[in-house]
Amino acid sequence: MRSDHQQRIFAAIFIVCFFILLTAAITGTAQASFSLDDEKKLGREFYEKLEKGNALFQNEQVSAFVTLVGERILAHSDKAPFEFKFSIIRSSAINAFATPGGYVYLNQGLINLVENEGELAGVIAHEIAHVNGHHISEIIDRSKKLSISALAAILAGAFLGGSGDVTAAVTSFSLAAATAFSLKYSREQEEAADRIGMSYLVSAGYDGKSMLDFLKIMRRYEYYSNTTPSYFLTHPGTDERTRYIDALLQTTYTQGGKKGIVGHLKRVQTILLLDGKDTDANLQYFQKALRGNPDDVDALYGLAVTYDKLGMIRESHETFRKALRIAPDDPDILRDLGISFFKLGQLNDAAASLRRAAELAENDTNTLLYLGRTYEAMGDLPNALGVYRKLEKRRLDDPEIYYNLAMTYGKANEQGDSHYYFGLFFKKKGKLDSALFHFQAAMKLFPADAARSREIAKEIKSLKR
Repeated sequence: MRSDHQQRIFAAIFIVCFFILLTAAITGTAQASFSLDDEKKLGREFYEKLEKGNALFQNEQVSAFVTLVGERILAHSDKAPFEFKFSIIRSSAINAFATPGGYVYLNQGLINLVENEGELAGVIAHEIAHVNGHHISEIIDRSKKLSISALAAILAGAFLGGSGDVTAAVTSFSLAAATAFSLKYSREQEEAADRIGMSYLVSAGYDGKSMLDFLKIMRRYEYYSNTTPSYFLTHPGTDERTRYIDALLQTTYTQGGKKGIVGHLKRVQTILLLDGKDTDANLQYFQKALRGNPDDVDALYGLAVTYDKLGMIRESHETFRKALRIAPDDPDILRDLGISFFKLGQLNDAAASLRRAAELAENDTNTLLYLGRTYEAMGDLPNALGVYRKLEKRRLDDPEIYYNLAMTYGKANEQGDSHYYFGLFFKKKGKLDSALFHFQAAMKLFPADAARSREIAKEIKSLKR
């Protein structure tokens, strides 16, 4: 988990980034309304800055889950002129927000707080409704310039953000500016997002009460933790919203619905917890969960991975095996057990576990990556290359894949391909001189009319440019 100090730094950087983009948007559209193209541009720039700053949590399984829930809501929503993208922010703060252009963000902390999928779907539906209603764009249109306090926040963040001793000052500037901006959301906009979001949620098959339940959970969280969730700052008027949503449930959406449709929320929450750095806290969390339910597969999986991180290998394998007795075809358990075997050098056990995991989840990147590495370590180069090529065909621009291909081709005495993939590896790592050296070496080893020669020539041309 992040410390309060780290969260304050993250909040300052995040808010400063937002205001810089917002300022650019307002400056460029002072004489005209904020167009759809402007919305898309602002949303894309904001996303790219978060991605570049490593603020987004990247995990295929979690991203797929959130995207499936989001797309289910979208399938029962108004036809928006955007390609929506759903992302997870690396933060334990409880918040969710959307930017123009169809970008919806959920904090790790919020996903871990919900008690069922329907509650998460309600948050997503609310954010989609904000995007479809162009609510931020309306605020930008009404705001021809930023206040002095907002500009001061930008300057403080830009010039003082890197100094640890003034972090609190920077944060106070930024939070003051953020509050001023958030309060510009009108009650009508929040009620519209709730009303329209509720219609999306119920049409998608979820229980409309989930939206109300989540607000009540956050109120309990605030009461017991003595802190205000960030969601209350970015979505003000929560008491009024609670009454309004309750009225909708009593009068319009009385039929109920499902609390879960996509499934596997608990596994997603476990993966998010395991991403945290506080393994001792995770150890206590999973042990407590198992005291309540000794056969909780998700808690067993989380505990086994936590043991492995703590170097408690025997306990880890015992817990993995207990989980597999309950769920013998769980690909996550099989994969991570296989990875543990690989790290211990128990290659036959690793291969058996990883092969089974690959059969059950054939597109899982980590499963395939470690299966390829296991085959390579066993000296089974044809199978190793087969797995790595499968990964390459998925166009996962991962330097680890290029490195493993380069090493395996080298061991197979196919020097041209080895140099080629070393070139891609070093290019991805930003070591352009090394990349150029390997591409030029590879070019000498292929016929001039070969397809690979044309690929290498393009890479050399791009590097020289």
